[in-house]
Amino acid sequence: MTGAGTFYVAGGGTGGHLYPGLAVADALVAQQPALNVRFIGAMRGIERKVLPTTAWEHDLLDLHPLYRSAPWQNWMTVRGLFSAYKSIRTLTQKHPAVGALGTGGYAAGALLGFARLHGIPYFLQEQNAVAGLTVRAFSGRARFTFLGFPEARESLPAEGRPQAVITGNPIAPPPDPLPEREIGRKRWGFEASVEHVLLVFGGSQGSRAINDAVVAWLPGSLPLNWGAIWVTGAADYERFASYASDRVRVVAYQQPMAEAYATVDLAVARAGAMSTAELCAWGIPMVLVPLPTAAADHQTQNAGALHRANAARLVLQSALASGGLRTALNELCADATGLAVMGRAARARARAGAAQTIAAQILDSLNLR
Repeated sequence: MTGAGTFYVAGGGTGGHLYPGLAVADALVAQQPALNVRFIGAMRGIERKVLPTTAWEHDLLDLHPLYRSAPWQNWMTVRGLFSAYKSIRTLTQKHPAVGALGTGGYAAGALLGFARLHGIPYFLQEQNAVAGLTVRAFSGRARFTFLGFPEARESLPAEGRPQAVITGNPIAPPPDPLPEREIGRKRWGFEASVEHVLLVFGGSQGSRAINDAVVAWLPGSLPLNWGAIWVTGAADYERFASYASDRVRVVAYQQPMAEAYATVDLAVARAGAMSTAELCAWGIPMVLVPLPTAAADHQTQNAGALHRANAARLVLQSALASGGLRTALNELCADATGLAVMGRAARARARAGAAQTIAAQILDSLNLR
């Protein structure tokens, strides 16, 4: 690669859009150290907290999301896009663009719109089983659209499907081979009588709905040979800390999650794309409770895809009050053979090295080797 160039990455609002971009950026620079990568984000997204803690150059723009339930507020969205256009134009004049990657969210839309208008080659990465608005809108002229779920191809417009490549979602890969779970149980301090461990987590903030359903089941129904790691989230920790015991570990937050993944035989979780990708990579069967307010109900689509693959049970949040989670846990905790089958199905959905694959295809497409 001769001469300097800047590759722009935009995506955020939520960690599910931001962290894939960070993983691909790491892989790009690992494969081509001469490449400069710069992030574009929104002042209102999670990126305003995360990007300053990284070494990446970045710019946060005054962008607004699309207000689906309050369309009269979308004048702010339009104003933000015009302002972002000017800011990105100034940036690319100072740091000429060799390409761009959008990973979803309104910051990605601003960058991709500019790239399309100015003939800058761009790429997309879709995490979920159904493509989001930004990816659908820009897939037709993308060099490649990298899919985390093969099912997402069907939600792309016809002109965007030929460029779609199934890579899986870019996550930190587990060790190969996977560690013995007995080692993890000892690390967490479980007694030898605990032969299996359940993981409960509702994302970085926790889930009140999942926590309430678990507390109605856990004290009297957790089998004697099972333990539990319960990640409540900070807001609910004080409510549930007293449920800790020799078989139950209650924590507000768990980082790195790999320490839990290396220990557990079953997980209760939301159906975010990155969480489910990690669970699949570790071969962990899932009971998925999709967040009903997720954009375009994409978590239900994610959970449905994994349910059809026999890697997960799907329990709608509306079914929690009637015992949907209790029924699923009672059945699965008593079926070691079924759990093993589900674990293999989850592992079969995993795609190792997604970030490296995506980076390699981007660099090859742009002749940046």
